[in-house]
Amino acid sequence: MSEYDLYELPNGIRVLHKQVLHTKIAHCGFLLDIGSRDEKPGQQGLAHFWEHMAFKGTEKRKSFHILNRLETVGGELNAYTTKEKICFYASLLSTHFERAFELLTDLTFNSIFPEKEIEKERGVILEEMSMYQDAPEDAIIDDFDDVIFTNHALGHNILGTRESVSNFQQADFRQFLQENVRTDRLVFSSVSNLPFKEVKRLADKFLAPLPAKLGARPRTSFGGYKRVEQLERKPITQAHCLIGGPAYAIEDPRRIPFFMLSNLLGGPGMNSRLNLAVREKYGLVYTIDATYSPYTDTGLFGIYFGTEKKQVSRTISLVQKELKKLREQALGTTQLHTVKEQLMGQMAMSEESNSGMMQLLAKSTLDIGRVETINEIFERVRAVTSSELLELANDILREDNLSVLQYVPE
Repeated sequence: MSEYDLYELPNGIRVLHKQVLHTKIAHCGFLLDIGSRDEKPGQQGLAHFWEHMAFKGTEKRKSFHILNRLETVGGELNAYTTKEKICFYASLLSTHFERAFELLTDLTFNSIFPEKEIEKERGVILEEMSMYQDAPEDAIIDDFDDVIFTNHALGHNILGTRESVSNFQQADFRQFLQENVRTDRLVFSSVSNLPFKEVKRLADKFLAPLPAKLGARPRTSFGGYKRVEQLERKPITQAHCLIGGPAYAIEDPRRIPFFMLSNLLGGPGMNSRLNLAVREKYGLVYTIDATYSPYTDTGLFGIYFGTEKKQVSRTISLVQKELKKLREQALGTTQLHTVKEQLMGQMAMSEESNSGMMQLLAKSTLDIGRVETINEIFERVRAVTSSELLELANDILREDNLSVLQYVPE
């Protein structure tokens, strides 16, 4: 990653900026180290509900004024919630950067959660739940989290439950923010053609007046994983399957080598082993992929595919065959070189997205305290050995370590 500027305010908020001279668009946003895993019993879905409610009114703006503020200059305003993060972000012409900075600060720190808006948005989120339940390829991912992280907040659906969402009131949002927002655990990040001194000036204007709120906010670590095989009958026409288990945490030195292994197995390339062995050779699936999501204290590895009901067992056998190869056969010199080059090329291309870059600056800073340069990452990729990948495959990709969740037609 190219150089960036970092400014820490007295209240602990960090501001990161990367200047890209050839663009006219500014991408900026707040990333908060708060997610669905930080919800207490009875709060399930509250982080995601807050993300929605941030747009519904602040101390000086109503919902219409929030939504209209950037749209009138052709900008975009959005947000998302994950297991460990909430992000409010915007993209617009850099000439209107100050407008976005001020608005994002307002909705992040000054939301008032109007009761009438809570009732309206409650219905929206319940409809969002129904939409996911009608899409088995999405629903199985959420259910698989619960299979792997049973009785832990990482296993909870980010949307919450119908019961929890139906009961949230204004006081619940205020309590959640009081318990979780820490000024030293949030970052404002931007990528634009503006000089850093301008971003710093605006940070002093909008963020410096905010009171510091520091202190530890511990998270309950995950442990006690047990392998599960689960089959659910659904009113669907195609079978869906997920195979996987816990993996390495964000700061584990095995994270990048294992990401390389996951990419080889079922990454976005059409030449992934699973795609060649299952789709190209036998035509059993339209989509089959492997994903790896690292968290602060653990990770999640999963292989997803959808196929005809009668082909599920055969497809699982083919997947297990590929996993066995990775456990038993070390990559040759040429294979290892190809895997590394492919991964580095994909990483380099991902840097072409300035919006993605803006979010990556913030996430890396919150997760590991700094931003790794692309050259540092490449050095770690180049240092990976075949024996190391073989060891990781035998650690994570063992058949007796991987749970299986199936949705099959009734």
